[in-house]
Amino acid sequence: MIQTIRLDHVLREAVTTPYRNLVTRPTGAAVRDRIERAMADSPCITAILDFSEVDLLDLSCADEIVAKLLLLCVPRAERYVVLGGLSEDQVEAIDHVLTHQRLAVAAMSAGAPGLDVLGEADSDARHAFSCIGSRGPLDVDGLAAALDWPCERAAAALATLAAHRLVRVAGDTFCPLLVA
Repeated sequence: MIQTIRLDHVLREAVTTPYRNLVTRPTGAAVRDRIERAMADSPCITAILDFSEVDLLDLSCADEIVAKLLLLCVPRAERYVVLGGLSEDQVEAIDHVLTHQRLAVAAMSAGAPGLDVLGEADSDARHAFSCIGSRGPLDVDGLAAALDWPCERAAAALATLAAHRLVRVAGDTFCPLLVA
């Protein structure tokens, strides 16, 4: 099961005003706190943070919501985060913050098909992520064969994806995040 958390709703609850802008560090911290609680109360291991009804996301909120969520909540709770409904400006802000922090997240831009990686990931990890997204779960040998890579290269790319929690690991198999 996958949980969807609409950030416009969380924002309205956190700051009790009708605006749709995620700006200022205190606003970001309040929103992140509510996201953490929603994820903790859910049996789902994957949460989609839906930005589609958010107009503006500044760097401080991107840091407070996305980067700190990835650093503080996700690894300890064995949860996965996917960002959805991102505008071009939101992608730029989040990518900047995550790259600076050496973090990465799976994301869907508004109107674009499939997932992409935002933040810190080398080209091999990005190719492996794309391959798993299109083909489904793969092990090291399967990825190596699909990309015509040596097994060592495939294993290194998959280790990067697993370390950034961009795939779910089930035994020797690496699975896309949006498979229920």
